Amino acid sequence: MEQTTTGPKLAHLSSDGQRTQTVQEHLEGTAKLAADFARPFGEESQAYLAGLLHDIGKYSDDFQRRLTGGPKVDHSTAGAKVAFSLHQTEVAFAVAGHHGGLPDGGGKSDPPDAATLFGRRKKEVPPCEDWRREITLPEAHRPAFLKDNFSAAFYIRMLYSCLVDADYLDTETFMNGTPPDRGGGEPLEVLLQRLRDFVAPWWDPTSELNRKRCEILRRCFEQGKTASPGLFTLTVPTGGGKTVSSLAFALTHAVAHQKRRVIYVIPYTSIIDQTAAVFTRILGEENVLEHHSGSEVTLADMDTDGIPDPKVLATENWDAPVIVTTAVQFFESLFANRSSRCRKLHNLADSVVIFDEAQTLPVPYLRPCVAAIGQLVQHYGATAVLCTATQPALGPLFAELAPGLSLREIMEDPAGLYAFFRRTTLRQAGEVTEEDLAGQLSAAEQALCVVNGRATAQRLFGMLPQEGCYCLTTLLCPVDRKRLLAEIRARLQAGTPCRVVATSLIEAGVDLDFPAVWREEAGLDSVLQAAGRCNREGKRPADQSTVTVFRLAGQPVPNMILPNTEAARTVFRDFTDPAEPDAIHAYFSLFLTLKGQEELDRKGILPGFARDMEGRIFPFATAAERFKLIESPAVTVYLALPENNVLIEALRAGACNRTLYRRLGQYGVTVYPQHLAALQGVGAVEAVDKDIWILQDTTLYDRSTGLTLDVPTGQGWMI
Repeated sequence: MEQTTTGPKLAHLSSDGQRTQTVQEHLEGTAKLAADFARPFGEESQAYLAGLLHDIGKYSDDFQRRLTGGPKVDHSTAGAKVAFSLHQTEVAFAVAGHHGGLPDGGGKSDPPDAATLFGRRKKEVPPCEDWRREITLPEAHRPAFLKDNFSAAFYIRMLYSCLVDADYLDTETFMNGTPPDRGGGEPLEVLLQRLRDFVAPWWDPTSELNRKRCEILRRCFEQGKTASPGLFTLTVPTGGGKTVSSLAFALTHAVAHQKRRVIYVIPYTSIIDQTAAVFTRILGEENVLEHHSGSEVTLADMDTDGIPDPKVLATENWDAPVIVTTAVQFFESLFANRSSRCRKLHNLADSVVIFDEAQTLPVPYLRPCVAAIGQLVQHYGATAVLCTATQPALGPLFAELAPGLSLREIMEDPAGLYAFFRRTTLRQAGEVTEEDLAGQLSAAEQALCVVNGRATAQRLFGMLPQEGCYCLTTLLCPVDRKRLLAEIRARLQAGTPCRVVATSLIEAGVDLDFPAVWREEAGLDSVLQAAGRCNREGKRPADQSTVTVFRLAGQPVPNMILPNTEAARTVFRDFTDPAEPDAIHAYFSLFLTLKGQEELDRKGILPGFARDMEGRIFPFATAAERFKLIESPAVTVYLALPENNVLIEALRAGACNRTLYRRLGQYGVTVYPQHLAALQGVGAVEAVDKDIWILQDTTLYDRSTGLTLDVPTGQGWMI
């Protein structure tokens, strides 16, 4: 087809049709941003080239008609084909996937209609040669460190991230008429001083416990400044002030070594708001971004064919000084192929990444997770810290998957710290019935009981005296979680009745202090995390602060945690004190052995990036589909509560911006497909968009126990 349109070729029209952006303007603006984003890892040239090539398909007459209502048109393949002709395979992947997602590489025999990069290379595209009159392509070089396919695939995702974030931001600037907020927050030097000012009153401790906490904090400040960037462990027993001390290391290290941001990775959504609240109190709300599934727009397909979608432009790119996120958000993004999930990845370069409660790294994906951490540290200027009271013995995996990268412990004497902070006694109670357990909990004025199953937690909650009784669940929105945790802390401090039944989600990082804790049999790390909620402040002798480990009669150990439990049983048998560092190391070594190497990469993510017998390469789309830490895709249901009515009405009116979704996240509950379907079945939810939901029937949300669902059959779901 001959091109017939005259005049400048357009990339975008404003929503009111009054303003235009030419393709040349968009390509050059995107290229400059992409190169800037790649500068921290030294690969500006390929990023700039990708920016210039990504939308050359918009020079076609077919796309020009698309801008005024014509049919959809593939405008990505043209640039990918040019990149391929220049032997710029990495750029070709990034350009081909900048709207539809990074494709599988495929093989040379793939036909033109295949969704792979090799297939796209053979595909016929509308003529768009006008780009050659306006765009001059620079020379670009490949990184020297691409020694294997996994390193190359990781780099392609980082390059892709630079391109799609630049594309989104340049488009958003045009559509809004002004540049979007970027780089919000204050310099890290200012944040470090705020932290120093915050802890200044602590330096004259009056107790041995606080004196030891100050030693830990001082060590983190010192090591943050003097230690060279790399991979670290921070082993601090529960009660040692790990959260603030790790922040001290991170900010000091970032300032000393010119890192760009601090990223805090936390295992569970249910506790992320506590850490974010601590950091906000110290550093200021404008400097801390809390990002997880409950604080973002979640759509099945965030990508368009070039017509801007405001919800796409509102996705997060982590351009903030301090990020608090979840392991699910962090690792699934690292192995994602969609532009909305990947656009933030380039902001991991030159960052300090703290993996809080590192023992909870996902075992079925442990090998790819370790390999990804190794890439960030070795090739992208990141410093990573595995932070926990129970280090998961990952040295051998790092030695295999990131050769030459050594683990360095920040603390001088972890064993001595354990001996100092030991303040509980573990007791094995054997098998008990639920009725007996409820009786023991009722007899205790203040108690925490952690069980393996949600249904068990619900039944026990119903058996206990209701005064001061709590059942914490992930179906509480963050606002109510914070409120209930504040009530629990107040009762514990006042000495009034306080009994909490919960699942393991309460174990990691929740700063509660009970005189006695019960824990259903599980992995040793889970038992010790539960023990960290007992006598946390050391106000009672260790022999009077009992953590009771029990087995429920008639309830077998869930298959999911059976290897954990079996390894824990061995350690309980072989060690007098199963909480000492040698016992913990033995537990993790035995546990990983019981799981076996295949179970540490259950979906075959790493082998997938080795070229197969037919020469097929880089299965980006396949890996993204397989790498799901939570198998069922979750969606967020926003609660229409009186105090957030303005936010809900803005959502209904179609407002789409990062600020709105961040604020709404405090009133969001994450549910899985079966829960959403049940809510739909009784007309309880309103669809604002195909994947944005509002709970209309507020009688289904209890501000003490969270979201429930009573359907005609009387069934209910709680997670």
